[in-house]
Amino acid sequence: MSFDINNHPCFNDKKRHTHGRIHLPVAPRCNIQCNFCNRNFDCVNESRPGVSSGILTPEQALVYLNKVMDKQKNISVVGIAGPGDPFANPEETMQTLRLVRNAYPDILLCLATNGLNLDPYIEELAELNVSHVTITINGVEEEVVEKVYSWIRYGKRVRRGNEAAKILLEKQLAAVKKLKDHGITTKINSILIPGINDTHIPEVAKKMKELNADIFNCIPLYKNKDTLFEHITPPTAEMTNNVRKLSSEHIKQMSHCARCRADAVGLIGEATDKQFMDEIKSCSKLDLSTPEILPPAKEKPYIACASQEGVLINQHLGESDRFWVYARDGRKIKLVDIRKAPAAGSGTKRWEDLCEVLSDCSYLLVSGAGGNPRAILERKGLKYHVVEGVIHNVVSSIYEGESINHFIKTSMTKCGEGCSGGAVGCG
Repeated sequence: MSFDINNHPCFNDKKRHTHGRIHLPVAPRCNIQCNFCNRNFDCVNESRPGVSSGILTPEQALVYLNKVMDKQKNISVVGIAGPGDPFANPEETMQTLRLVRNAYPDILLCLATNGLNLDPYIEELAELNVSHVTITINGVEEEVVEKVYSWIRYGKRVRRGNEAAKILLEKQLAAVKKLKDHGITTKINSILIPGINDTHIPEVAKKMKELNADIFNCIPLYKNKDTLFEHITPPTAEMTNNVRKLSSEHIKQMSHCARCRADAVGLIGEATDKQFMDEIKSCSKLDLSTPEILPPAKEKPYIACASQEGVLINQHLGESDRFWVYARDGRKIKLVDIRKAPAAGSGTKRWEDLCEVLSDCSYLLVSGAGGNPRAILERKGLKYHVVEGVIHNVVSSIYEGESINHFIKTSMTKCGEGCSGGAVGCG
């Protein structure tokens, strides 16, 4: 990669007047409820986290990014910062990053997250050369943390009080360490809340220095209507400056934060051009759900199918013990191999091993699949589609570059129904 990691305007004050950023709003859901946050209101004149003029799918986000890049030549960074949390929407977030990295190999990629569900994705973030990650950490003692949040959602359960604080803090601190272990530049945001954590934030800064975080951003509370903290008066400039000064004894400070929207575009501090907000609304209406079907690549000329008997595509990815591999011979489709599937029980390694087994295949056709394998298979260049029908008909359509919409399953059952697995997705 030829990008310069110093060209990130949030991390380098000298670049904010020349280098812009764009936030792609692909993450609407959030897994925590901050007592100062209200994401239900969006005003085009309002600049704060949690608001956006629209929500985009990963594919729509790439179309939107292409439009912006044609008009805004100073963009050096593509980021995801909500309007919820990127890793409460991990599939959308990671697919967006993959698409952007493929289309713009030299662009900086960054994320802003609460850190609760960040850990499982750090390895792939490093592989995608995501160079900068921001984590919002508002306390490093459980009794402080539990005052800031109403609840967190972890392990499909809502947790509150000290239990929530303990889990969140543990996950945040582990994520900072792991980010640094993978060479990712890490910024810490702390919201300065008078009467809650104003005297505690320097301790947060101290702890972040111990974990080798790179820069610290003390942000004064933004007062939001209809929140538990709406009665709290935001800190004065004097209080903010004093807390930053005390924190600077431990770690480098950022002081030019503009509390950007989740759809911010351009230079830090300048208002997002309304044309880009309108463009988001326009792109959000695009129907890009139909997968683009291209004939198999020359270096991966084959198509694999999950089948019980070699006639129909009728087997779930997680249950398949073998895969039928086909090629085109002139105008005909022929079976070239039947390959044994990797054994179950090895977690994600199973799908990495499958990519090796099918390393000469561009497509994998199955009748069902859980959510876990997709990221691994597509990262390795193996696209899978959930379809049903006669193998020769579906495979012929792909080799001809024709739509396979009429083969795509429209009545998928819930994961686990009719499957011998544990109803937790392919593992």
